[in-house]
Amino acid sequence: METAYIKTPLGTARITGDVNGIAAVSILSEGEISTEIPMLLQPAIVQLNEYFEGKRAEFDFKVNPQGTDFQQKVWQELRKIPFGKTVSYMDITKKLGDVKAIRAVASANGKNPLWIVVPCHRVIGTDGSLTGYAGGLWRKKWLLEHESPSVQQSLF
Repeated sequence: METAYIKTPLGTARITGDVNGIAAVSILSEGEISTEIPMLLQPAIVQLNEYFEGKRAEFDFKVNPQGTDFQQKVWQELRKIPFGKTVSYMDITKKLGDVKAIRAVASANGKNPLWIVVPCHRVIGTDGSLTGYAGGLWRKKWLLEHESPSVQQSLF
């Protein structure tokens, strides 16, 4: 498994992956930035930088997140949320066909190993409120404002 660290507006991101794809992208409060980037991580790093520069709305590098079958289904649904849009946990639960699974959906969302790439930050409460986010609510707010199609003061 190869690892690289890049600077983002929200802290240091750690990217790990191998020939099977990127397994994880996580955000750290701080960390040393990599001076050399392994070749197989370069497409992901280029695309993440383009995202933060406002030049990319979707990622197309190969991913290989590790999780249960249920988590994989949730993460696949999350990847379908369009850039600049939000959905509720209940919306995801309904798409998966079991409205009673809302806690399991929220748990899978929280265990998403591919920060930004699998856009768990686009999931909000049914009432439109910001809800828990592993990277901190301030980061979730920043990401949603970064993706907002219109220029405005603040979404939240």
